[in-house]
Amino acid sequence: MSETTAMKNSVNRIHVDDLDEQTYKNLIPYTSNMKTTKTFLYATIDMILRYITEMNEHDSPVIKNGLRTPAEYRKMFTFDIDDESISLYDILANCERILETTVRSGHPRFINQLSQGVDIISLVGEIITSSVNANMFTYEVAPVFNLMEESVLAHMRQCCGWSNKESLLKNGDGVLAPGGAVSNLYAVLAARHYAYPQIKKYGIQSGLHPAMVISKHCHYSMKRAAAILGIGTDHVYEVDPDESGRVSAEKMEEKILYCQQLGFSVFFVGITAGTTVFGAFDPIEDIVVVCRKYKIWLHVDGAWGGSALLSPKTKHLLQGIDKVDSFTWNPHKLMSVHLQCSTFLIRHSNVLMEANQMFAGYLFQPDKHYETSLDTGDKTIQCGRHVDILKLWLGWKARGQQGYAEHIETLLEKANFFYETISKREPFFRMVIKPPFINVCFWYIPPSLQNIDQTSPEYNERLNKIAPRIKERMMTNGTMMVGYQRLDHHPNFFRAIISNPATTKDDIIAMIDEIHELGHDL
Repeated sequence: MSETTAMKNSVNRIHVDDLDEQTYKNLIPYTSNMKTTKTFLYATIDMILRYITEMNEHDSPVIKNGLRTPAEYRKMFTFDIDDESISLYDILANCERILETTVRSGHPRFINQLSQGVDIISLVGEIITSSVNANMFTYEVAPVFNLMEESVLAHMRQCCGWSNKESLLKNGDGVLAPGGAVSNLYAVLAARHYAYPQIKKYGIQSGLHPAMVISKHCHYSMKRAAAILGIGTDHVYEVDPDESGRVSAEKMEEKILYCQQLGFSVFFVGITAGTTVFGAFDPIEDIVVVCRKYKIWLHVDGAWGGSALLSPKTKHLLQGIDKVDSFTWNPHKLMSVHLQCSTFLIRHSNVLMEANQMFAGYLFQPDKHYETSLDTGDKTIQCGRHVDILKLWLGWKARGQQGYAEHIETLLEKANFFYETISKREPFFRMVIKPPFINVCFWYIPPSLQNIDQTSPEYNERLNKIAPRIKERMMTNGTMMVGYQRLDHHPNFFRAIISNPATTKDDIIAMIDEIHELGHDL
């Protein structure tokens, strides 16, 4: 449907033609008359419903007419800001154009990222959140949301096996963050303060030689946290994983001892539950033993794989999580919660406040008439903080614990179907590794490569170019999206992520067929 036709349909249904002569000044709060505001909002909701309907038609494109060049998008939109206002009709026309040209990350055949899909419960949560427009920094301006966050974070810590006999709400601490990268920043900051509380006031002075040890497959945000916090990326020592993407406790201990021999004090060990590319789970239980031996903070980045705790069939992948110091878990990845929604969980109740508190007198007065521990702003890196908790709470209420268990198990079943289907398509498809989780990593092998020695430099050099070429054609067609990357010694390969419950087995077969169609002549 063209943009003009779509707008005319909206005109016929909701009578938006009058908006052509009206501007933002005809909306509340600039007027008390709700008529124009209702018309404008009804038209917007109607537009969104049409977008969602079309996006969930499985044979519809992920990108209408394919990905365009920056120059083409600049011709379609007037991105520059003008002196004069535009009409409300033109605002709607711009919104329509955005929905017509955007990458539809909620499409069943968008398997490009770890976070994808459109969840209606979460969408409702976002609409209400934006309507309320609250700020999380104090209880007095967001009482319900602060209590909601306190309760949900306590429940997530309980999922980790963290307990407190006195009260469930005292089984540690936590905060919602904009994403896993910020949650990992919280982890390094908390660990640094726990080991060196004086750095908060005096900085890193001579005589201190802090270092971090992480898996080479950890998310890059851990190294960036070292840069931000003054540790330095040269003082982040990486441990090579095995072919399955897991690091061993023995190698972690060897690296810790190596750092000590160099005169460094390792204060932080970072591992992963569900690595970004392979989806591998490091052996938490074994590495806990090493970290306790040397009294080192252990952080697990479960941004991707943390949701495995929700199913009895997968929670064993995080065996030992009850003994770690901190944990990143992103509901916006595997729990169908819309971006942004990441959680940082910590077993030590006061460290976040001690590390971040600045006693801002205009916000965090000590003589308030309520329990000031519910003022979360002083324990966070941010001051103002978006309400990310409502969509998560509503999603959990809607599904319950059992519903989320079924959700995770269904996604695993579909990922396994993808793996089994790929495995039957040799010699055109070849797996990189057997999937340890939901990530399915594979190569497409065109006929031109099938008779070349796989151990030869020529083979790897030519194979490295196949996935990028297929992806280019894929983006031009706009019918599906799947990501690719290099990793370690492996040439470029595809990484398919089945985290959208709308993706069916028929979609999976269709996408595999399309990759073959796009690449067989390369």
